[in-house]
Amino acid sequence: MAAYATVEDVEKRILRELSETEESVCSVLLDDAAVIIDAFNKNAGADTKLTVSCRMVIRALGDGSTNDIPLGATQGSMSGLSYSQSWTMGGGGSAGELYLSKIEKELLGYSNKIGSYSPVQGVTGGCFI
Repeated sequence: MAAYATVEDVEKRILRELSETEESVCSVLLDDAAVIIDAFNKNAGADTKLTVSCRMVIRALGDGSTNDIPLGATQGSMSGLSYSQSWTMGGGGSAGELYLSKIEKELLGYSNKIGSYSPVQGVTGGCFI
């Protein structure tokens, strides 16, 4: 499976150069992202596939900082001498996992809307009394 984005595409969006190890991981993750995207919507546009691929991989790679906050955490706390930590992980996926966010699903053509259709709607012209 050919990836829809390159390591250079990811670097342009993450605003830093990746290390050799990160480049290797990034390349593999881009291939994996392509498989996930194709499983979701193989007919999406090339620009959309590139954008979604980069966003998925950047989320999995993280920002490269050396802080102790886990990737994917939305809230966290640390304590001093009591040695306590607690983290709330985001609902979109686990740390380091490739997944499609809500906006990425919408970009790929998926709409998670609930609706209904009345069989008499065409007969009445859409007017209900």
